[in-house]
Amino acid sequence: MSTRGANFLDRWMAEHLPDAVTDDPAAINDLVDQVMEAADREGVAVSEIYEEVGSVFEVIAEAMQHRDGSLPEAWQ
Repeated sequence: MSTRGANFLDRWMAEHLPDAVTDDPAAINDLVDQVMEAADREGVAVSEIYEEVGSVFEVIAEAMQHRDGSLPEAWQ
């Protein structure tokens, strides 16, 4: 199983999430759409991302909640 999808998502979030601050589900959904469009442009199949991380929405939402560098509750 390739980690290309997860690596792409990590890079995209590192580049784009510092400019986005939200806990609004609609705004997070827009970010999910943006990352999927970017992946398609880069030749990364959406299925590769979902295969590695499951819910992109949950990954982005959790990243927004832990922007201060704290660990998610499940990791503490």
